[in-house]
Amino acid sequence: MPTLSAFAPADVPMLIAGAWRPGQALSEVRDPFRGGIVSRAPCSTAADLDAALDAAVAAKDHTAALPGHERAAILHRAEAMIAARAPRIAKIMARETGKAIRDCRAEVERSRDTIRLSAEEAVRIQGEHVPLDATAMGAGKIALTLRFPVGVVGAITPYNAPFNLAAHKIAPAFAAGNTMVLKPPPQAPLTVHQLAEIMVEAGIPAGALNVVYGHEVGPLLVRDPRVDFVTFTGSTRVGAEIKAASGLKRVALELGGTGQTIVHQDADLALAAQMCARNAMRLAGQSCASVQNIYVHASRHDDFLALLSAEVAGLRTGDPLDPATDVGTLIDEAAATRVESWGKEALAQGARLVAGGSRRGALLDPTLLCEVRPEMKVVAAEVFGPLASVQRYDDIDAVFDTVTRTPFGLQCGVFTGALSTAIRAARSIRSGAVILNGTSTWRTDQMPYGGVKQSGIGREGPHYAIREMTEERLILFNL
Repeated sequence: MPTLSAFAPADVPMLIAGAWRPGQALSEVRDPFRGGIVSRAPCSTAADLDAALDAAVAAKDHTAALPGHERAAILHRAEAMIAARAPRIAKIMARETGKAIRDCRAEVERSRDTIRLSAEEAVRIQGEHVPLDATAMGAGKIALTLRFPVGVVGAITPYNAPFNLAAHKIAPAFAAGNTMVLKPPPQAPLTVHQLAEIMVEAGIPAGALNVVYGHEVGPLLVRDPRVDFVTFTGSTRVGAEIKAASGLKRVALELGGTGQTIVHQDADLALAAQMCARNAMRLAGQSCASVQNIYVHASRHDDFLALLSAEVAGLRTGDPLDPATDVGTLIDEAAATRVESWGKEALAQGARLVAGGSRRGALLDPTLLCEVRPEMKVVAAEVFGPLASVQRYDDIDAVFDTVTRTPFGLQCGVFTGALSTAIRAARSIRSGAVILNGTSTWRTDQMPYGGVKQSGIGREGPHYAIREMTEERLILFNL
């Protein structure tokens, strides 16, 4: 199996039918900060995918028949193994993705919650009684619903939280009794391999989890008739392509957002500034819920902007492996160059630079803009980088309407000291979540997470993902 010394590249195998298989061709993954090769991932072929899908189909009945307590025991063992290997996993992730090591450590710890929660849900999947005596036709009969695994799940995961988002696919799918073919991100194959290796060692049945890599197999996986359900986390553009290609399969799509957060005139400005700065720039802004658009009441705009710019300026960028680093690199230099160009375009169109803006390779200093306009790319499109913009407003109801009318609807944060404003926000803003006295970025792993409009379909979080990955069946007793 692959090992990782200080800078030694590691070859990542595929997992098919419980066996590790090398790829015929490999793709190099380079450390975005240092430039050296961290890992080499297989470029899986259509034949590899075919074998993986055959394995998933062959294991489907056995996996579905495993009692919930056995599935839970496997997941609990996996969680314990993650705890023991957390430092190594975090270091691999930091090297492959450029994410700050402190954030990598936090992600690995969160993944333990994801897997533990999935284990707990494995033993409480339940249906409900349907009261048929509500009508004359149903009187005297008994009906109930049961939930059953969907079968084979096709999963595609992104690079920005490679370990925990893979856990959010694998653990609920297996807890529900499904088998899976997973395609991890090409930028973080060795990170995801750690989880696949742990699941095998924990005792997941051969064929219940299969892992293939590379660009060729993603579209084939989505279209294949052996796949019963598709779960994807990534961009809105790719999500739309998956929905169009998946036919009548059910899908769960966790897509992009533009991170709206509202700071009203009665907000705690110091708290809001600290949270907005941290949640706009952590992970180098590479989160679908990252704070991007901050709306501030005109009466508090200047004071808030001063506090926010000081918070942003105090963030430390640099070596992702340095525990003192707050903001590491973007996934590669091309991504950093794109975000930098969007900022320069906004400045050319009249925006004002408040902080940051400088780039060194894949490192982009946390960047703050003001005097932006709605049509600017940094406002209207998902930046997916360490760049946030501040806009002033007079009428909060107009801002609620602005947020609702945007194409995206993942999460929205609202800072206010008034209960009436908070309730109005919850009722008015069309979004997957309204986070009160917090930013758009807030997420804990047991909550239902997902968006509306172009931000996605369905919900993640073990309980809710299991609901997505099971089928409801009505059982009727004619007595």
